[in-house]
Amino acid sequence: MKNSKLFFIVFLLLATFFGFAQGGKKLDKIIKRDYQIIECTISKMSDKIVEYSLPGETIQISLDVSQIAKIDFASGRSQTFNVSQTNNSSSSGSPAIASSEMKTNTIAVLPVPYLNSDTQESSEEMAKFAQNDLYNKLLDKSSNILPLTVQDLRTTNSLLHSAGIDYKNIDETPIEDLEKILGVDNIVAVKVSYTINSGTTATTYNSGNAKVSNDNKKVKTNDVSTTTSSTQVYYYYTIYFDMYKDGSKIYSHTRKPFLAVKDGWMDSVTYLLKRSPIYVKK
Repeated sequence: MKNSKLFFIVFLLLATFFGFAQGGKKLDKIIKRDYQIIECTISKMSDKIVEYSLPGETIQISLDVSQIAKIDFASGRSQTFNVSQTNNSSSSGSPAIASSEMKTNTIAVLPVPYLNSDTQESSEEMAKFAQNDLYNKLLDKSSNILPLTVQDLRTTNSLLHSAGIDYKNIDETPIEDLEKILGVDNIVAVKVSYTINSGTTATTYNSGNAKVSNDNKKVKTNDVSTTTSSTQVYYYYTIYFDMYKDGSKIYSHTRKPFLAVKDGWMDSVTYLLKRSPIYVKK
């Protein structure tokens, strides 16, 4: 009788153990840079992508390493992905790009995301143009921002490119990491968001020749009217202007241009720059 009870208890323990082992399998955890957590089973890692499958599924999903902040493996090991490793790191987690030498009192101009808020489309051409415009504004006002000097735009973009950062993912990168990559202690970050509307205006012009009758009492006219129409495109901008020093935000302002014209954002950037804490009137 005792043996039967002992056998039954052992059977229950084994059943519980195997049931837990099968249904409670530990999973890997991917923590993305946007703080989303993915519980999964990682099957493959490279210097560019991580492949994984979700619980109960066999489909393999690929995720770019640039979107990952950390991985907690089921084995208990953790791996952190630094910004300097983005698109250039090895599966062992060793950084491939070192931080640049710090240049004090230097300000860098980041690429300017130029986003159509209706379509969510970004323009690479305008992002570069806006960055170059802001860079030139700082150079023109170099005497007003002393003791700061402006880092050469080619240097900034080259360092960002080496780290796998461009106008599309610049907002996802912490300022502290950007300062290390660029080797500067000051950063200006601008973003341009816009919508486009159009309107049609019709204008009518009247012209005619007056004729006077012989009795000087009646006036006859031959009226001619011409109507022309034109289409006007309106640009409604929102400018986000931020400045950072030693990793801390020292100035943040949002402005909407008064005139809905194509280049309206440029005047707003100038306006905000002149009111930033780095600018001194002379």
